[in-house]
Amino acid sequence: MASERAGYGAAVALEWTRGQAAVIDVDGTLVDTNYHHVVAWDLAFDRIGTFVATNVLHRHVGMGGDQFVGAVAGDELERERGDEVRALHDEIFRERFIDHVRPYPDARRFLGRLGELGLRVVLASSARQDEIDRYLDLLDARGLCDAWTSSADVEKTKPHPDLLEAAIEKAGAAPAFLVGDSIWDCEAAQRIGLPTLALMTGGFGRDELLAAGAAEVFDGLPDALEGIEAVEAVRS
Repeated sequence: MASERAGYGAAVALEWTRGQAAVIDVDGTLVDTNYHHVVAWDLAFDRIGTFVATNVLHRHVGMGGDQFVGAVAGDELERERGDEVRALHDEIFRERFIDHVRPYPDARRFLGRLGELGLRVVLASSARQDEIDRYLDLLDARGLCDAWTSSADVEKTKPHPDLLEAAIEKAGAAPAFLVGDSIWDCEAAQRIGLPTLALMTGGFGRDELLAAGAAEVFDGLPDALEGIEAVEAVRS
């Protein structure tokens, strides 16, 4: 199992029980979108004549759009043109990239197996509702998920924990863990004491994810599933 545990040399045990909520990020975790978003943001900033290096854009993917512009380009640009840049990003992403988005090959099996283990599966996404609908269709996952969120559910997105709290409330169950792919997932979860199983599919490094608060880091969904199943195996 390709994982690494957080802490100063001490293992962090993953614990969960049946009936708890497994909170799952979508972009970069279930569907391969992070680099599409980088280019969409790059083109959006270019259209307003503002240069932001793509490595900076990538380092902030995983933040919601409401937090993203100020984080990468400063508060002044956020105040003056933040809404314009977000609208451009959304337009570009929908017109040029969303048709190229693909789910990770093991994503549907991952969601299905969580349900078989007795977990309530809730997707935590700050994407627009139309994007979430598309991803649910791509994954054929409506019957595998107990609930999901969109940008309409919260005012502040990651690294604020509001989205995770909304997802947990929709699931109607005590939270077990978050599965995500960015340091912003880890930070948001850490603020409410929710363990994060972090994947490297978003392009963040293992050490970065651990430093941001991940309980464990995995190469991808199959390895994360092994870690989750190991808890059940110990109990059985």
